[in-house]
Amino acid sequence: MFYQALKRGVDFCLAVAGLLVAGPIILVIALIIRVSSKGPAFFAQERAGRGGKGFTMYKFRTMRTDADPFGASPKSGKDPRITSIGRFLREYSVDELPQLFNMLTGDMAFIGPRPLYMAQAAEWDERQRRRLEVRPGLTGLAQVSGRGGLTIEEKLELDVRYVETEGLKVDFKVVMGTFGAILGKRDIYEKRYSKDENTRGEE
Repeated sequence: MFYQALKRGVDFCLAVAGLLVAGPIILVIALIIRVSSKGPAFFAQERAGRGGKGFTMYKFRTMRTDADPFGASPKSGKDPRITSIGRFLREYSVDELPQLFNMLTGDMAFIGPRPLYMAQAAEWDERQRRRLEVRPGLTGLAQVSGRGGLTIEEKLELDVRYVETEGLKVDFKVVMGTFGAILGKRDIYEKRYSKDENTRGEE
Protein backbone atom coordinates (compact mmCIF):
# COMPACT_ATOMS: atom_id res chain seq x y z
CA MET A 1 0.00 0.00 0.00
CA PHE A 2 1.36 3.38 -1.05
CA TYR A 3 0.40 5.14 2.18
CA GLN A 4 2.15 2.56 4.36
CA ALA A 5 5.33 2.66 2.25
CA LEU A 6 5.31 6.47 2.28
CA LYS A 7 4.74 6.59 6.02
CA ARG A 8 7.61 4.19 6.74
CA GLY A 9 9.90 6.19 4.45
CA VAL A 10 8.99 9.45 6.19
CA ASP A 11 9.45 7.83 9.61
CA PHE A 12 12.93 6.58 8.67
CA CYS A 13 13.98 9.99 7.34
CA LEU A 14 12.58 11.74 10.41
CA ALA A 15 14.44 9.33 12.69
CA VAL A 16 17.76 9.86 10.89
CA ALA A 17 17.34 13.65 10.78
CA GLY A 18 16.14 13.72 14.37
CA LEU A 19 19.11 11.73 15.65
CA LEU A 20 21.56 13.88 13.71
CA VAL A 21 20.07 17.06 15.13
CA ALA A 22 19.17 15.84 18.60
CA GLY A 23 22.13 13.49 19.08
CA PRO A 24 24.20 16.01 21.07
CA ILE A 25 21.11 16.99 23.07
CA ILE A 26 20.43 13.35 23.92
CA LEU A 27 24.00 12.93 25.15
CA VAL A 28 23.82 16.08 27.31
CA ILE A 29 20.49 15.07 28.83
CA ALA A 30 21.81 11.56 29.53
CA LEU A 31 24.81 13.07 31.32
CA ILE A 32 22.60 15.39 33.40
CA ILE A 33 20.39 12.46 34.44
CA ARG A 34 23.41 10.38 35.50
CA VAL A 35 24.91 13.25 37.49
CA SER A 36 21.68 14.44 39.12
CA SER A 37 20.27 11.09 40.26
CA LYS A 38 21.46 7.58 40.96
CA GLY A 39 20.88 5.08 38.16
CA PRO A 40 21.00 4.74 34.36
CA ALA A 41 20.12 7.58 32.02
CA PHE A 42 17.76 5.46 29.95
CA PHE A 43 14.65 3.48 30.80
CA ALA A 44 14.04 0.34 28.72
CA GLN A 45 10.94 -1.81 28.88
CA GLU A 46 9.20 -4.40 26.71
CA ARG A 47 6.05 -3.11 25.06
CA ALA A 48 3.52 -4.53 22.60
CA GLY A 49 4.31 -3.63 19.00
CA ARG A 50 2.67 -4.26 15.66
CA GLY A 51 0.93 -7.62 15.56
CA GLY A 52 1.36 -7.95 19.31
CA LYS A 53 5.07 -8.66 18.94
CA GLY A 54 7.12 -7.40 21.87
CA PHE A 55 9.94 -4.90 21.44
CA THR A 56 12.16 -2.88 23.75
CA MET A 57 11.03 0.74 24.02
CA TYR A 58 13.48 3.40 25.20
CA LYS A 59 12.90 6.60 27.15
CA PHE A 60 14.96 8.86 29.34
CA ARG A 61 14.64 7.77 32.96
CA THR A 62 12.43 10.27 34.77
CA MET A 63 11.83 8.39 38.02
CA ARG A 64 13.93 7.23 40.94
CA THR A 65 15.44 3.78 40.48
CA ASP A 66 13.47 2.40 43.43
CA ALA A 67 10.13 3.27 41.78
CA ASP A 68 8.03 0.33 40.56
CA PRO A 69 8.30 0.37 36.73
CA PHE A 70 4.78 -1.09 36.53
CA GLY A 71 3.30 1.17 39.20
CA ALA A 72 0.57 3.77 38.87
CA SER A 73 1.31 6.75 36.65
CA PRO A 74 2.14 10.01 38.48
CA LYS A 75 -0.87 12.25 39.09
CA SER A 76 1.21 15.44 39.21
CA GLY A 77 4.73 16.80 38.93
CA LYS A 78 4.97 16.73 42.72
CA ASP A 79 5.06 12.93 42.77
CA PRO A 80 8.13 12.04 44.91
CA ARG A 81 9.07 9.26 42.49
CA ILE A 82 9.88 11.79 39.76
CA THR A 83 13.39 13.25 39.70
CA SER A 84 13.97 17.00 39.37
CA ILE A 85 15.18 16.74 35.76
CA GLY A 86 12.53 14.10 35.11
CA ARG A 87 9.75 16.59 35.81
CA PHE A 88 11.03 18.90 33.06
CA LEU A 89 11.55 16.02 30.62
CA ARG A 90 8.01 14.76 31.15
CA GLU A 91 6.27 18.12 30.92
CA TYR A 92 7.87 18.89 27.57
CA SER A 93 7.79 15.27 26.33
CA VAL A 94 11.58 15.31 25.95
CA ASP A 95 11.75 11.94 27.73
CA GLU A 96 10.47 10.36 24.50
CA LEU A 97 13.48 11.45 22.39
CA PRO A 98 15.28 8.07 22.67
CA GLN A 99 12.35 6.52 20.80
CA LEU A 100 13.91 7.95 17.65
CA PHE A 101 16.03 4.77 17.82
CA ASN A 102 12.83 2.71 17.87
CA MET A 103 11.63 4.62 14.82
CA LEU A 104 14.92 3.98 13.05
CA THR A 105 14.62 0.21 13.53
CA GLY A 106 10.98 0.17 12.46
CA ASP A 107 9.55 -0.89 15.82
CA MET A 108 7.74 2.44 16.11
CA ALA A 109 6.35 5.15 13.86
CA PHE A 110 6.09 8.87 14.47
CA ILE A 111 2.29 8.64 14.59
CA GLY A 112 0.36 5.70 15.99
CA PRO A 113 -1.10 4.30 19.22
CA ARG A 114 1.28 4.66 22.15
CA PRO A 115 2.95 1.30 22.97
CA LEU A 116 1.50 -0.28 26.10
CA TYR A 117 2.50 -3.24 28.27
CA MET A 118 2.36 -6.78 26.88
CA ALA A 119 0.16 -7.72 29.86
CA GLN A 120 -2.31 -4.97 28.97
CA ALA A 121 -2.59 -6.24 25.38
CA ALA A 122 -3.62 -9.67 26.67
CA GLU A 123 -6.66 -8.10 28.37
CA TRP A 124 -8.08 -6.27 25.33
CA ASP A 125 -11.19 -7.39 23.50
CA GLU A 126 -11.25 -8.08 19.78
CA ARG A 127 -11.99 -4.47 18.84
CA GLN A 128 -9.33 -3.01 21.13
CA ARG A 129 -6.72 -5.38 19.70
CA ARG A 130 -7.12 -3.64 16.36
CA ARG A 131 -4.71 -1.00 17.65
CA LEU A 132 -1.99 -3.64 17.15
CA GLU A 133 -2.58 -3.61 13.38
CA VAL A 134 -0.25 -0.61 13.03
CA ARG A 135 3.13 0.33 14.45
CA PRO A 136 2.94 2.11 17.81
CA GLY A 137 3.90 5.77 17.67
CA LEU A 138 5.68 8.55 19.52
CA THR A 139 2.41 10.45 19.39
CA GLY A 140 -1.12 9.54 18.47
CA LEU A 141 -4.76 10.55 18.24
CA ALA A 142 -5.35 9.84 21.93
CA GLN A 143 -2.40 12.04 22.94
CA VAL A 144 -3.84 15.08 21.15
CA SER A 145 -7.43 14.40 22.21
CA GLY A 146 -7.07 14.60 25.96
CA ARG A 147 -3.98 12.60 26.94
CA GLY A 148 -3.87 12.44 30.75
CA GLY A 149 -7.50 13.48 30.98
CA LEU A 150 -8.66 10.29 29.25
CA THR A 151 -9.22 6.86 30.77
CA ILE A 152 -7.53 3.80 29.24
CA GLU A 153 -10.85 2.80 27.67
CA GLU A 154 -11.16 6.18 25.95
CA LYS A 155 -7.56 6.03 24.74
CA LEU A 156 -8.04 2.54 23.32
CA GLU A 157 -11.16 3.66 21.46
CA LEU A 158 -9.28 6.60 19.94
CA ASP A 159 -6.42 4.28 18.98
CA VAL A 160 -8.85 1.99 17.14
CA ARG A 161 -10.44 5.02 15.49
CA TYR A 162 -6.98 6.00 14.25
CA VAL A 163 -6.51 2.54 12.72
CA GLU A 164 -9.92 2.77 11.05
CA THR A 165 -9.29 6.24 9.58
CA GLU A 166 -5.49 6.13 9.13
CA GLY A 167 -4.30 8.42 6.36
CA LEU A 168 -2.47 11.65 5.58
CA LYS A 169 -5.37 13.84 6.74
CA VAL A 170 -5.51 12.24 10.19
CA ASP A 171 -1.71 12.21 10.49
CA PHE A 172 -1.58 15.94 9.74
CA LYS A 173 -4.20 16.55 12.44
CA VAL A 174 -2.12 14.59 14.96
CA VAL A 175 1.10 16.42 14.05
CA MET A 176 -0.54 19.83 14.52
CA GLY A 177 -2.17 18.71 17.75
CA THR A 178 1.13 17.36 19.08
CA PHE A 179 2.86 20.73 18.74
CA GLY A 180 0.01 22.40 20.62
CA ALA A 181 0.03 19.77 23.38
CA ILE A 182 3.79 20.05 23.93
CA LEU A 183 3.91 23.84 23.90
CA GLY A 184 0.86 24.10 26.12
CA LYS A 185 1.93 21.20 28.39
CA ARG A 186 -1.72 20.08 28.34
CA ASP A 187 -2.92 17.09 30.36
CA ILE A 188 0.57 15.79 31.12
CA TYR A 189 -0.44 13.76 34.16
CA GLU A 190 -3.00 10.98 34.27
CA LYS A 191 -6.10 11.93 36.26
CA ARG A 192 -7.72 8.49 36.26
CA TYR A 193 -6.40 5.29 34.72
CA SER A 194 -9.68 3.51 34.12
CA LYS A 195 -13.39 4.10 34.39
CA ASP A 196 -13.35 1.53 37.21
CA GLU A 197 -10.44 3.36 38.92
CA ASN A 198 -7.84 0.65 38.18
CA THR A 199 -4.57 2.41 38.93
CA ARG A 200 -2.15 0.65 36.58
CA GLY A 201 -0.32 3.01 34.30
CA GLU A 202 2.96 3.47 32.49
CA GLU A 203 6.30 4.94 33.50
